[in-house]
Amino acid sequence: MPTAVQCPTCQKEVIWSAQSPHRPFCSKRCQLIDLGEWSEENNKISSPVQSADLAQPDPQALIEDIEAMLAKNEDDFFK
Repeated sequence: MPTAVQCPTCQKEVIWSAQSPHRPFCSKRCQLIDLGEWSEENNKISSPVQSADLAQPDPQALIEDIEAMLAKNEDDFFK
Protein backbone atom coordinates (compact mmCIF):
# COMPACT_ATOMS: atom_id res chain seq x y z
CA MET A 1 0.00 0.00 0.00
CA PRO A 2 1.49 3.37 -0.99
CA THR A 3 2.17 5.96 1.66
CA ALA A 4 -0.21 8.91 1.86
CA VAL A 5 0.95 12.29 3.18
CA GLN A 6 -0.76 15.63 3.53
CA CYS A 7 0.19 18.51 1.27
CA PRO A 8 2.07 21.01 3.47
CA THR A 9 0.22 23.91 1.83
CA CYS A 10 -3.43 22.85 1.51
CA GLN A 11 -3.52 19.62 3.59
CA LYS A 12 -4.93 17.59 0.69
CA GLU A 13 -3.93 13.91 0.74
CA VAL A 14 -1.05 13.05 -1.62
CA ILE A 15 0.01 9.53 -2.54
CA TRP A 16 3.80 9.25 -2.26
CA SER A 17 4.70 7.66 -5.59
CA ALA A 18 6.27 8.38 -8.97
CA GLN A 19 2.83 9.43 -10.21
CA SER A 20 2.95 12.40 -7.80
CA PRO A 21 5.71 14.54 -9.34
CA HIS A 22 5.28 17.44 -6.90
CA ARG A 23 5.35 15.34 -3.73
CA PRO A 24 4.99 16.17 -0.91
CA PHE A 25 2.84 18.85 -2.51
CA CYS A 26 -0.37 18.03 -4.34
CA SER A 27 0.33 20.39 -7.25
CA LYS A 28 2.82 22.80 -8.76
CA ARG A 29 0.66 25.63 -7.40
CA CYS A 30 1.08 24.45 -3.79
CA GLN A 31 4.81 23.91 -4.39
CA LEU A 32 5.20 27.51 -5.61
CA ILE A 33 3.14 28.90 -2.73
CA ASP A 34 5.52 27.18 -0.31
CA LEU A 35 8.57 28.45 -2.19
CA GLY A 36 7.14 31.97 -1.99
CA GLU A 37 6.74 31.64 1.77
CA TRP A 38 10.41 30.70 2.08
CA SER A 39 11.55 33.49 -0.27
CA GLU A 40 9.60 36.07 1.76
CA GLU A 41 11.27 34.64 4.89
CA ASN A 42 7.92 33.67 6.44
CA ASN A 43 9.40 30.21 7.12
CA LYS A 44 12.64 29.49 8.91
CA ILE A 45 14.67 26.61 10.29
CA SER A 46 13.48 25.99 13.81
CA SER A 47 16.78 25.54 15.61
CA PRO A 48 19.04 28.54 16.17
CA VAL A 49 22.49 28.62 14.60
CA GLN A 50 25.14 27.64 17.12
CA SER A 51 28.46 29.45 17.23
CA ALA A 52 30.18 26.07 16.71
CA ASP A 53 28.38 25.83 13.36
CA LEU A 54 30.04 29.06 12.26
CA ALA A 55 33.53 28.26 13.53
CA GLN A 56 36.23 28.10 10.90
CA PRO A 57 38.16 24.83 10.84
CA ASP A 58 41.82 24.88 11.76
CA PRO A 59 43.73 25.21 8.45
CA GLN A 60 46.66 23.15 9.73
CA ALA A 61 44.31 20.32 10.73
CA LEU A 62 42.73 20.40 7.26
CA ILE A 63 46.15 20.19 5.61
CA GLU A 64 47.12 17.26 7.82
CA ASP A 65 43.86 15.47 6.98
CA ILE A 66 44.41 15.97 3.25
CA GLU A 67 48.02 14.80 3.48
CA ALA A 68 46.91 11.69 5.39
CA MET A 69 44.30 10.89 2.73
CA LEU A 70 46.87 11.39 -0.04
CA ALA A 71 49.39 9.17 1.70
CA LYS A 72 46.78 6.50 2.20
CA ASN A 73 45.76 6.58 -1.49
CA GLU A 74 49.11 7.55 -2.94
CA ASP A 75 49.24 4.67 -5.42
CA ASP A 76 45.75 5.26 -6.84
CA PHE A 77 45.42 9.02 -6.62
CA PHE A 78 47.02 10.14 -9.91
CA LYS A 79 45.95 7.21 -12.07
